[in-house]
Amino acid sequence: MVMQASRLKNVRYDIRGPVLRRAQELEAAGHRILKLNLGNPEPWGLNAPEPMMADVVHNLARAQGYSDARGIYSARVAVAQYYQTLGVPDVQPDDVFLGNGVSELIVMSLQALLNTGDEVLVPSPDYPLWTGAVTLCGGRAVHYRCDESQDWEPDLDHIAASITPNTRAIVVINPNNPTGAVYSRQTLLGLLDLARRHDLLVLADEIYDKILYDGAVHECAAALAPDLLVLTMSGLSKTYRAAGFRSGWMAISGPKPAAEEYLEGLQLLANMRLCPNVPAQHAVQTALGGYQSIQELIRPGGRLLEQRDHAWRKLTAIPGVDCWKPRGALYLFARLDPAVHKIHDDQRMIIDLLEQQLMLLSHGSGFNLPTTDHLRMVFLAPVDVLDDATDRLARFLSTYSQ
Repeated sequence: MVMQASRLKNVRYDIRGPVLRRAQELEAAGHRILKLNLGNPEPWGLNAPEPMMADVVHNLARAQGYSDARGIYSARVAVAQYYQTLGVPDVQPDDVFLGNGVSELIVMSLQALLNTGDEVLVPSPDYPLWTGAVTLCGGRAVHYRCDESQDWEPDLDHIAASITPNTRAIVVINPNNPTGAVYSRQTLLGLLDLARRHDLLVLADEIYDKILYDGAVHECAAALAPDLLVLTMSGLSKTYRAAGFRSGWMAISGPKPAAEEYLEGLQLLANMRLCPNVPAQHAVQTALGGYQSIQELIRPGGRLLEQRDHAWRKLTAIPGVDCWKPRGALYLFARLDPAVHKIHDDQRMIIDLLEQQLMLLSHGSGFNLPTTDHLRMVFLAPVDVLDDATDRLARFLSTYSQ
């Protein structure tokens, strides 16, 4: 027998685990599944801007060989200039790493940092790749509470109480997946002050930084703390609707000389993967420097805003379901009132929903939430599909029990 490596035993990525496998089995049996479980814009007709596509095609002949391990120069210049415009000082092209999506950069940043037993503060709920990657790299994810009653803002007192001598870094997901929270300046300053006092690396996941609603303002963590070492991550998948390009970036800011050994480790890992996807990198400069078409989707009358509002109204009209209205990102993270819906196994509930209604959502505990009373619905689909989805969920919940 060929056995699984022991380091994978405690690695979880439940949102693509047993639920997705069951959906694939049903599809193989001929069923058509309504999938509102992934933030993948393209299946719903939300396509990448045409100038990006044209630049990739135009440069395809020049993208046949390896690039610099950090990425092509024009893309790194564009990323550096973008963060300079946000008020992040001293970000140069050599401080930028391109990646095969932000996912690769998350793993690289932690591989270069963690020894066995080191701790990383991760929000709860989180984008679960962060927790899985910490575990894979030999560390321990310590989850800090985000308070639903306070607009899902991080609980600074809980963060402070969770810091130990083993804590190496803190993850900040803002705007947040899965909650849609956009953190206030005051909260971010408090969080960054904790990082300052305890000498923590700040890992800022800001992939949704332009997907904002109702006048919400995104504060770039690195701009608020130029004295801290901050790794800011973003990419083309969401704002630019090019998830399949797998093109992300990581910008390093702050006191880099004091982190020379760590940064050498990042360069080593970048060299070992040879380089990121070269054709997709040619879209980065055009994306960041061109017309920001995302604004058409999030302003009043825009498709994403209208779909958010419509899905939120329909979802919260279901008895026993409430949901904080997200101010960013692409998701509704709804709560099932335990007095109405007595759910003790939310993964089982999502599988039962899948089998009975042929619809795929995500369970809240899959985002490392310690309770079983939440689910996540993506609102990328048109309003008629969202109507169908919420109707299916309402029918299911009206009779479901565990």
